[in-house]
Amino acid sequence: MLELLARDDAVVCEISNDYNGHSGLRILAVFIILISSGLGVYFPILSSRYSFIRLPSWCFFLAKFFGSGVIVSTAFIHLLDPAAEALGNECLGGTFVEYPWAFGICLMSLFLLFFVEIVTHYFVAKSFGDEHHDHGNNINSVHDDDADSSDESITSYTEDHPVILPRRSHNDIENQFQKSNCKLAQSAQNPDDDDDDEEEEDDKLKEEKEREALQDRQNISGNNKNNDNMTRFNSIPGKDHFSHDTDHQDQTQLGTPIEEEDKEQYLNQMFAVFILEFGIIFHSVFVGLSLSVSGEEFETLFIVLTFHQMFEGLGLGTRVAETNWPSNRRYTPWLMGLAFTITSPIAVAIGIGVRHSWIPGSRKALIANGVFDSISSGILIYTGLVELMAHEFLYSNQFKGPDGFKKMLAAYFIMCLGAGLMALLGKWA
Repeated sequence: MLELLARDDAVVCEISNDYNGHSGLRILAVFIILISSGLGVYFPILSSRYSFIRLPSWCFFLAKFFGSGVIVSTAFIHLLDPAAEALGNECLGGTFVEYPWAFGICLMSLFLLFFVEIVTHYFVAKSFGDEHHDHGNNINSVHDDDADSSDESITSYTEDHPVILPRRSHNDIENQFQKSNCKLAQSAQNPDDDDDDEEEEDDKLKEEKEREALQDRQNISGNNKNNDNMTRFNSIPGKDHFSHDTDHQDQTQLGTPIEEEDKEQYLNQMFAVFILEFGIIFHSVFVGLSLSVSGEEFETLFIVLTFHQMFEGLGLGTRVAETNWPSNRRYTPWLMGLAFTITSPIAVAIGIGVRHSWIPGSRKALIANGVFDSISSGILIYTGLVELMAHEFLYSNQFKGPDGFKKMLAAYFIMCLGAGLMALLGKWA
């Protein structure tokens, strides 16, 4: 008898859900959430591409950093905390109760994402570095070949612009020297003709100087028009070299295509945006499933998730809109917006279809929901803290200039507002 009183009853996971009807309202929720998700994600994309809905720059500024706060808050309040609650449920027993798996999986997800980004940056930089190296070798070989020709040129420095002047070859100088020696020998044999020869030579020298001056002007004009094939030398660095107040002494090819740098930047941006959407979509699936089988809290949860999806879409849409998509990827932002827009509504529709078999409190559902929320939280924590906060505030040129600090503070408080509102929604969902 004492053993029975001392024994704790084993906690059993749920075997049914709280579905209580209201099928019509649940079906309506599919379309309302579809509209709110699409409005949030597509509004920044549309406003950045079409003039008839183009808004002042401060509107996009507000939406961008408000969305950043929403994403950071989503990672902690709407993902990590529910994941810890699901994986820490006593009905799971065993190792789930003994170790905080939600935080461990989140940590592994964060470091795995960081490793993937390190490898991606390495191969992207290596790829473009090899292309630049090959391009430089080709240019050097061309310059080496030109060094043996008679069209060599020297650089004359001016105060404002580098000027390329032609340089006469060694053979030309040697030929002129030989001609001068011959003329000296002839003058020694015919001393009576010295005066006539001197006058004739003066005339020839004047004509030659005029031709050289004309040729110099033509070469300078031609070099300015065809400066893509020139080598430019910048001015010598001054005393403030490390503070970048004066010019660097550098040799750069004006013909090097800038598109390679743009492509490298695009690949890095694309990686960050895809990872961000991946983490958000993971979360949206289980949000939709939970809404479809919720009980008495359905009305409150429905209203909260409508704003939840709109805010998340706003944060994702601003990042997609500011990515420099090339012309052959012009449909990518629309497809990414579509993927986010339809994920939660489809999940709600699926949940309605399986409302009698989907049990959010069952052992399998708790583990699946907890694991995926933990992975998503790690992704969004890394993306939010590194990409959306550190890079945006500390390493971008957006806040440079005399009013940069004021703009940074404004962006900071806007981001806090977004995080605070999203954290407040966590009270109900």
